Amino acid sequence: MSLNDLWFLLISVLFVGFFFLEGFDFGVGMSLGFLPRNDTEKRMLIGTIGPFWDANEVWLITAVGAMFAAFPHWYSTLLSGYYLFFTFILLGLILRGVAFEFRHKMSSNGWKKTWDISIMIGSLATPFLMGMILAGIVQGVPIGSDMNIAIEGRNLVNLFTVWAGLAVVMLCLLHGLVFISLRTEGELRERSRKYALITLPITAVFLAVLALLASISTDLYTKRGGWLIAAIILGAVIFVLAALFLRKKLEKQSFIATSLLVVLTFATLFIGLFPRVMVSSLDSAFDLTIYNAVSGPYTLKSMTIVAVIFLPFVLGYQCWSYYVFRKRVSEKELAEH
Repeated sequence: MSLNDLWFLLISVLFVGFFFLEGFDFGVGMSLGFLPRNDTEKRMLIGTIGPFWDANEVWLITAVGAMFAAFPHWYSTLLSGYYLFFTFILLGLILRGVAFEFRHKMSSNGWKKTWDISIMIGSLATPFLMGMILAGIVQGVPIGSDMNIAIEGRNLVNLFTVWAGLAVVMLCLLHGLVFISLRTEGELRERSRKYALITLPITAVFLAVLALLASISTDLYTKRGGWLIAAIILGAVIFVLAALFLRKKLEKQSFIATSLLVVLTFATLFIGLFPRVMVSSLDSAFDLTIYNAVSGPYTLKSMTIVAVIFLPFVLGYQCWSYYVFRKRVSEKELAEH
């Protein structure tokens, strides 16, 4: 495996890890609008992700930073073409972060409702826009021979990209509802499980239609047809298992199942892209790949050394934080604080 391959793999893992971890954060934020019945339950919901949400967002920052260092042409083309989307993504993440920090400091119900709405907007808009961006990358955007992008409205917004955004939103919502059932007690736990059972088949339909649209709008089936068909079959099996686990109230197994769905969905996208990083709709000769968008060998070697030294500490810290805050959130615990 060359360093080009290695860093594409690492960046892909970082993005997949972001959606796996931040995905249930987004789902919890979206569910704030319909799942809790009172302020105590809202506090319980926020408490499920309180120790984790900011660390989970670091995966996105690290992925974009690694992209900048390892594949600068990918970074510059992507962010310049989608600068408006990335601006709104950044604003959505900022809005969520501010709302998490300020909500519990407010005694006014009006301000609490304002921050609740802010959390919901940020939690819904961010995965929706990121889903649209990833779909656009796969579908193809007008990249020229100079690696510059002249993106138009139809490249940003069309049936495939919008549907992909909605599918990512539904997947995150399902993931979040199952996470809530794993992390809470009492009526909220049971209610989240019931909503997850309702959301599960809807999410399956969204992903199934997305797979169909991908066969029409992209060349993924031409490039990786065998893998995509295997991924669809595996995904169907996981959906069935998730439904069985939810009905039997096996929260841990249900969360493992939805986690696998998230990982499978986004891993399939990057596997379908490889060795490309962005598809040109003008000419396949203008595609950005891990070979023409890469940094110099010295940069890749230096990054690899740094990653080998520090990555285990970062992963160890995050695993430890999840272990420390592994207990379920309950009304009794909130009352004590």
